[in-house]
Amino acid sequence: MKQIVLTTAILLAIIFQQAMAQNNPKNTPAILNHIAVYVSDLNKATTFYESVFKLKIIPEPFKDNRHTWFTLGPAGQLHLIQGAKGNETFDKNSHLCFSVPSVDDFIKELNAKNISFEDWPGKEHGITFRVDGVKQIYFKDPDGHWLEVNDAK
Repeated sequence: MKQIVLTTAILLAIIFQQAMAQNNPKNTPAILNHIAVYVSDLNKATTFYESVFKLKIIPEPFKDNRHTWFTLGPAGQLHLIQGAKGNETFDKNSHLCFSVPSVDDFIKELNAKNISFEDWPGKEHGITFRVDGVKQIYFKDPDGHWLEVNDAK
């Protein structure tokens, strides 16, 4: 009986130690806080992200007319920062990605706004289908930053 009690106590101690280690801040992974996008025209970029993605503006602490902050829900925030020189070329591999319920419905909204999109290889009005069936399109914001929209769940 003593052996069973001792074995149970040791097992409980090990389980407790592992549980405490998981709650230890040293073992907690970092979470995304925000993404900053450097833009040349803050008003134009703000209108773009607000209207195309229906993002909600949240208060920004600087109040210097050089920043717009949007909530991205649990994913964090998007910060637009005025000051880019413009005319930069960005690689499509470096992009922000937003998921929507329907890529087809999103495309209708892009067409209504006269925003051109393409598939991954660059075919205008093309849609990429990933091997897992997710639909993707790519387009640029007013500063030329690449954006992906997909229907990943």
